[in-house]
Amino acid sequence: MDRTLAIDSVKKIGKKISVSGWVASRRDHGGLIFIDLRDHTGLVQLTFHPERHAAFKLAEKIRDEFVVAAVGSVVKRAPELVNENIPTGTIEVTIDELTILNTSKPLPFQIMHADDKVSEDVRLKYRFLDLRREEMQTMLRDRHRMVRMIREYMDKQEFIEVTTPILTSSSPEGARDFLVPSRLHPGKFYALPQSPQQFKQLLMVAGLPRYYQIAPCLRDEDPRADRSPGEHYQLDCEIAFVQDPEEVFAVMEPLFVRLTEEFAGKKIWKKPFPRIPYREAMERYGSDKPDLRFSLELIELSDVLKETKFSVFGTALKQKGGAVKAICVPGGSRLTRSQIDELTVMVKQEGAGGLAYIIVEKSGPKSPILKFLSQKELADITQRTGAQDGDIIFFGAGERTRTNVILGKLRSRLGDDFGLKDPSVIAWAWIFDFPMFEWNEQEKRLDFGHNPFSMPRGGAAALKSGDPLEIIALQYDIVANGLELSSGAIRNYHPDIMYQAFAIVGYDKKTVDDRFGAMIRAFEYGAPPHGGLAPGIDRMLMLFKNEPNIREVIAFPKNGSAEDVMMNAPSSVEERQLKELHIKLDLPKKK
Repeated sequence: MDRTLAIDSVKKIGKKISVSGWVASRRDHGGLIFIDLRDHTGLVQLTFHPERHAAFKLAEKIRDEFVVAAVGSVVKRAPELVNENIPTGTIEVTIDELTILNTSKPLPFQIMHADDKVSEDVRLKYRFLDLRREEMQTMLRDRHRMVRMIREYMDKQEFIEVTTPILTSSSPEGARDFLVPSRLHPGKFYALPQSPQQFKQLLMVAGLPRYYQIAPCLRDEDPRADRSPGEHYQLDCEIAFVQDPEEVFAVMEPLFVRLTEEFAGKKIWKKPFPRIPYREAMERYGSDKPDLRFSLELIELSDVLKETKFSVFGTALKQKGGAVKAICVPGGSRLTRSQIDELTVMVKQEGAGGLAYIIVEKSGPKSPILKFLSQKELADITQRTGAQDGDIIFFGAGERTRTNVILGKLRSRLGDDFGLKDPSVIAWAWIFDFPMFEWNEQEKRLDFGHNPFSMPRGGAAALKSGDPLEIIALQYDIVANGLELSSGAIRNYHPDIMYQAFAIVGYDKKTVDDRFGAMIRAFEYGAPPHGGLAPGIDRMLMLFKNEPNIREVIAFPKNGSAEDVMMNAPSSVEERQLKELHIKLDLPKKK
């Protein structure tokens, strides 16, 4: 007899069916035994009567998560026994035959009733059990559905899917490489790809009009809640003969719209997506991935406080690049003193000296800093911020870049505390015109700000224009609700410009040839202009499902320490394997 799925059993009233799956629960009511059988479509209730002696006796031995097959007749439940919480709640299957296909050991946690008391490491160690839970089954299906929708869109846009190598050469793309020693070439190493960056650009040179793949990317980074340690998947894509970011936006923005509205069933804050220059984003929101679902913009006060006698503000404005800025929170006066203290602790952890504030009330402003400000300064602050009765103004002072970032973190926290982040809305935005270079404070040298293969705005002339920190790259990010989903760029496809760009960060011509020889050679044979981006599959699913922990949208993730506790990875290897690879371990001594 063909197997009937749980969800289809409601269509078989009066018929004999065969069902199979896992035992979700068993209830012995004396004269009757009830089993909730679970398969990938849901639950169906099996009923065992004593007169079916063999099946009844076997049902008495059943425990949770046993795998069973059963044959019986579908009957309607009595009205008072209907379970409206499940789709099959109007029927039950009266069992004639039962077979135990496999047994189960006692469970480390309950599949049907897992709660927050189960530690994440236990869930990950027994991930094969954790994935049986309805929430995880839904996640797996949603991920499949999202990727299928992406593939359908890319196919209609005439992109060609190409898989690129996993074993490749090391590349400076902002993170550490995972290195793979070569047995056949002693002393040499492959690198696992941080992204298919060079290969997709080479495909443009090879004549592909549009390329994509759902690409694995492997980076030796520290774990974070919104970043999977070690590996992630991205929608990697590239388009030939584009020279302006808007050409890429026009192709890819409709995909994000479709995923938001059709897949996630959410509203889009603004269409077309806002385009915000990087420096404007930092000045207005204190972040290059601003959450636009709420305002609370950073307000410039440096000019109206330039003559202030308040030493905290005055000292900040006297230093090079100093600034005083504020955030005005409507209705913020309802914050308690302890809540303000919590915010103060938060900004201090981010590097601020403290958190000055003014509460605006009809009876007059209240603040520990009032005695340091003149009446004109108070009036100017109130006017500039637009503060009204019941609002609170928070201040940041210091070096401009750091002040923006600290206030940006405060802005995000306030968005949480005041419930301003509508989970039914996704606020997409394109952030563009990133600096080509940045100062690496740790190594005391210039470094690439984003992708090293980006075209500077203005081409070769821009690289000779003076201060490298003022050079703008044709780079862009797609962001949403405070998450960066992807970086992208119009690429540098001229060998001479590549040499010049790498020279600024200290790479000589030989080093560039050694590390990027394939790219340089390819660009010497008629490379077209091209550009693309690579939104993260994991992060997009996080966004669409309102999931703050990236491990909840990945089938087999690493834990917070970058370990796979289920597969025991990373692990030691045998001495003979190391010998084959000509490797000797130099481990730190245990303290």
